[in-house]
Amino acid sequence: MNPSRTPLLAIAAFSFAMIAVALYLQHALDMLPCPLCVIQRYLFLSVGILAVVGAFRKPRVYTGLSLLAALGGLGTAGKHLYILAHPGLSCGIDPMETLLNKLPAATYLPFLFKADGLCEDATAPWFGLSIPQWSLLGFVMLTIALGLLLRRRDA
Repeated sequence: MNPSRTPLLAIAAFSFAMIAVALYLQHALDMLPCPLCVIQRYLFLSVGILAVVGAFRKPRVYTGLSLLAALGGLGTAGKHLYILAHPGLSCGIDPMETLLNKLPAATYLPFLFKADGLCEDATAPWFGLSIPQWSLLGFVMLTIALGLLLRRRDA
């Protein structure tokens, strides 16, 4: 049996839970996702899917790919926080929003991937942190877990 299966499935569950929270915030609390939020959703989904595949096939390869997606999420969440800290900067509303909203995923699953919000609107605290801070914290936890899992010799 693959000793990495349980940790990878837990990582996938955490990633999918982060998307579930994002959907709750969007649909129950009317917090519209901005383009950077949507990119973070794609990356959480990528981490989760790659972790599930890695739990059943080639765990080292898919753990590494999952780690790359988590690192991309760190960069995206970091950029989002940088934009929030420097008012007046754009998160790429015009070109990035248009591009994201024309992707097939946004066309077929607009409730999940359509970017309608502004990056500057993500400052409302939720349990003491802004949404991008929560996202960054999630990606930090995923990066650490995947890095430790990749370092194991039996993975």
